Amino acid sequence: MTAPASTPLTPYATLLGFTRYVDRTGPTKATFVGGLRKQRASRSGFNPHGQFVKALKADIAFHTGGSHLTGVVDVVKPRWRPLYQALVPGATAWLHSLGEPAAVDLVQTRDALAMLGDLPVKINPHFGVRHADGRAEAVRLHFDETPPSEESVLATLHLMARHMDAVLPHAEPVLVDVRRGRAHHMPTDAKPDQIERWLAGEAAAFRAIWSTAA
Repeated sequence: MTAPASTPLTPYATLLGFTRYVDRTGPTKATFVGGLRKQRASRSGFNPHGQFVKALKADIAFHTGGSHLTGVVDVVKPRWRPLYQALVPGATAWLHSLGEPAAVDLVQTRDALAMLGDLPVKINPHFGVRHADGRAEAVRLHFDETPPSEESVLATLHLMARHMDAVLPHAEPVLVDVRRGRAHHMPTDAKPDQIERWLAGEAAAFRAIWSTAA
């Protein structure tokens, strides 16, 4: 019996994958996309930050000011403990920057699918927060050791804003650099049309590299 032909992998990126891609230059772009494609084909991938995000969300939801973040370091698997120890101080600082814990509530966000030309990109904030004055923010977390570049900040915030009606209506997109406890907002002088054209070109190149790697 002849084995069925394998189905070609449709080009696809998560928000994290695409913003990491636009941050790269030259041959490293092709290497990165090839790695994403292999990961997709093997259905591999593990998120070590899951318990951390749950603890941060619990601190916001229960107005506990960081006690869940402090506690998660002791319950996470030993191999992830150094990572969590490096993340907690910055995350706690950002949490405190929001103001009185009782004045901030956790809000659920929804994922959305952005189309950049023919490239689907999954827009998936980690959570939302709502302030006492009614302002809402859709929050995406940046965990890397290096700070997010200007390009990755612009790409992340633009794509989140582009689909905010689906993600969390009337909210502002925020990218939180967890290790440094810094929140990035869209620059007031940002030009959405220029960003859109730039990202469309990046998406077209991403698709071409993906197909070449097949």
